[in-house]
Amino acid sequence: MSDRPAIIDADVHNAIASPKDLLPYLPKAWHEYWLGAGPAYGGGWYSPIGVMRKDANPKSGGMPGSDPAFMLKHHFEKYGIDYGILTGSGILGISLNPNPDYGNVVASAYNDWLAETWLKVSPVFKGSILVNHADPQAAAREIDRMAGHPDMVQVIMCSGSRMLYGQRFYHPIYEAAERNGLPVAVHPGTEGRGIAGAPTPSGYPTSYLEWHNILPINYMAHVNSLVCEGVFEKFPGLKFVAIEGGIAWVPHLMWRMDKNFKALRDQAPWLKKMPSDYIREHVRLTTQPIEEPSDPQHLNQILDMIGADHMIMFSSDYPHWDFDNPQMALRPVRRELRQKILADNAIELYGLKAKPALGEVPSHG
Repeated sequence: MSDRPAIIDADVHNAIASPKDLLPYLPKAWHEYWLGAGPAYGGGWYSPIGVMRKDANPKSGGMPGSDPAFMLKHHFEKYGIDYGILTGSGILGISLNPNPDYGNVVASAYNDWLAETWLKVSPVFKGSILVNHADPQAAAREIDRMAGHPDMVQVIMCSGSRMLYGQRFYHPIYEAAERNGLPVAVHPGTEGRGIAGAPTPSGYPTSYLEWHNILPINYMAHVNSLVCEGVFEKFPGLKFVAIEGGIAWVPHLMWRMDKNFKALRDQAPWLKKMPSDYIREHVRLTTQPIEEPSDPQHLNQILDMIGADHMIMFSSDYPHWDFDNPQMALRPVRRELRQKILADNAIELYGLKAKPALGEVPSHG
């Protein structure tokens, strides 16, 4: 049997069972603030079906995603997943708290908690270094502090922001990530919350459905900014992971950027290649929530239009309501591409070349 991983899940949401769990890692001066406010980025839209799967509540108590041992049984073992990239739950929006000092200490406390509470449990868990993007200098120091941990495989921040991610304000984050050989990932869910701007150029959607439908426009804006501002020329080793933002928008953006660049290249003289080439080389996408056209062949046509089989990685979004089963989600995708998406592309990005050496795991409640 091959020692090469067969399935790598690029978006698994681990959660803090209780706010008190973070206190041992948080400076005492901030305990009252944390217990009273939590991440405190507020707002949001009500979902009538909830955000979490109803069958993902650990028997030991706590919210879905808060028990490592239960998650191993309920998700990893059930579906034969070799590695899961932990992306947090309810904490990413710390960047949108109006107090950047608070955002910095909570991000650091979360990272220490993650290393102690999850990464020590099983080698199948791989961590994402949470940063407060509202303070890029502090975020860069946090990346340097945590990057030496062998199970931290990327940097993560929320996709909701006050400025587009290509702007030079954020460059210290990318410099630190590139210096440490880590990709930078963003995850949605905070658009229109806290100190971020409205989630659309024309304001706020009315319902969760309307908000959820339109999330890819923020990803388009950030990728457009990263390319046009020359981030990938300045940091040629940087990879940018767009988690949970869909896929079908990518050809449209590539075509539009390439067409306009031919006439307006004087506004981005630092670019040495076509914009679509930077996207193919530096941007990675995750599958969940992959678009589901009525004709499955249309999805394969979209993948052909992107022209980069290495860009897409499988993600389940466990334990959220729109979770994707790895045994079902990629059936519409042409057979020769499925294994690249299920594991090979993540193996290349994260360097997870061999299956984990599994030992004893605490029994789940």
